[in-house]
Amino acid sequence: MKLNIGCGLNREAGYLNLDKYTACGPDQVMDAEAFPWPFADSSVEAVLFNHSLEHMGRDPDLFLRLMQELYRVCRGGATVQINAPHPRHDDFLNDPTHVRVITPDLMTLFSRRQCESWAKTGGANSPFALYLDVDFELRRVQSVLDPAYQQAYDSGQINDAQLQRMEHSQNNVVREIRITLEAIKA
Repeated sequence: MKLNIGCGLNREAGYLNLDKYTACGPDQVMDAEAFPWPFADSSVEAVLFNHSLEHMGRDPDLFLRLMQELYRVCRGGATVQINAPHPRHDDFLNDPTHVRVITPDLMTLFSRRQCESWAKTGGANSPFALYLDVDFELRRVQSVLDPAYQQAYDSGQINDAQLQRMEHSQNNVVREIRITLEAIKA
């Protein structure tokens, strides 16, 4: 089973398209912030959050519970694709329903391997993978540039080093972050 959680009007073929709003015409109405989800343990092979996860989990405890529930329904090896606006882009800032910043660093807090490494070195990162008994490995991160910066990069006006500095210091350079996680289960 594949889930498109918070599908809105962006239905995906081959996925069970889920949204809490009936006006979206989802395959099934489901509020991702209401638990438990109506799926069996380890029954899901892929999950898509396409510009939806940043709308969920305003309260930190609610977000952590969502991550636990996501882990519960994922089978070992399941992929979780998260596409979200970059938190320093106007697309994120201008939508009052965006309640959660989504970054690759946030997602590493749910990696058991990473949390154990931090624990050994005395890191101050919150080891949520250990606290919540979840394990998601970060498999891929892709930055989608704002069209103006993409054009400048493609034309050679900006090189890789300049672009990397800009991504970390300026607004509106990266428009979207695409993060791929894998659920790790024994």
